[in-house]
Amino acid sequence: MTSDAEEPMAHPTPGQGPRRPTITTVAKAAGVSIATVSRVMSGSSAVTPDLAARVHKVAEELSYRPSSAARGLVLGSLRNVGVILPDLANAYFFDVVKQMHHGAHADGYRMLIADYSGDAGDEYATALDLLGQVDGLLLLSSRIPVAGLKELARQSTPVVLVNRIELGVDLPMVAIDNFTPMMELCGHLAKLGHRRVVYVAGSELSWQNRERWRGIEMAKVLGIEAVKVASDGTIEGSYAAVEEALTHEPTALICFNDLAALGAISKLRELGVRVPEDISVTGFDDIAIARHIDPRLTTVVSPKTQLGERGWALMHAALQHESGAPLPLLPADLVVRGSTGPVTTSA
Repeated sequence: MTSDAEEPMAHPTPGQGPRRPTITTVAKAAGVSIATVSRVMSGSSAVTPDLAARVHKVAEELSYRPSSAARGLVLGSLRNVGVILPDLANAYFFDVVKQMHHGAHADGYRMLIADYSGDAGDEYATALDLLGQVDGLLLLSSRIPVAGLKELARQSTPVVLVNRIELGVDLPMVAIDNFTPMMELCGHLAKLGHRRVVYVAGSELSWQNRERWRGIEMAKVLGIEAVKVASDGTIEGSYAAVEEALTHEPTALICFNDLAALGAISKLRELGVRVPEDISVTGFDDIAIARHIDPRLTTVVSPKTQLGERGWALMHAALQHESGAPLPLLPADLVVRGSTGPVTTSA
């Protein structure tokens, strides 16, 4: 059996086409060393133009495409960045990741995307696994405990927190303001006469969930009395939580996000409870479907595109060993639609 180093093209096994040419194949055909081919393919100026042209000509004739991993070893960079997010099924993350991908592509990086089970330990393990495969790692809406984030901050691979702020953690970070718009949403409900509300919560591990509940608790100054019902920010989770929520006799359900609001409205219809005539429902994020359900959803417009842009800007700066300019929390705006209405006299 012969190797690629002994002949320009390895013989195919019966029933198979020719194997893909390797760097060894190109080096032998061009009469140069493997190191020279590596330098040529990486664009190194250490190779004379005539020799580089010869290697490129041979590579083209053999239809050789250099391995990105091998090229990365020469350049000291894999040109890959990783993104870890809680749930690929959640449409909220699409626009954020899409914008980060645009920035990565423009700067010559590929993006590897992974989600996890929702367990913080699983996310941390996934992060450690990806660190050896990427030049940088973006944690989107991370649920890793602070101790784990501090450990990731000590690694040589840059890590950026997107949509979470943690004081005392030495990582670049950017997030959307969750507290202020939630206070505004509660103010909107208070003006409509609502006093008893239930918060259909997201994951207890979620920073956004903690910030949104903090805003609702602060709304006591507006006369809002709130009870929190455990859920997970999914359609099915909130659907299952509605019956418990109704035992508190609320006039409004404040849902962790738009998906939770969709699940709540579905269950309320099944129970014969009208929205907003009998009970008001709100969401958060303004995903596309929030504008197309009936009734259209009162929610908070999360600046997903700007979040993605800023997240990539911080990552690119970290990859260049620079510090991204700190910015305040990105503002988010309340949008009032048909899912909220005044409290009826019977409520």
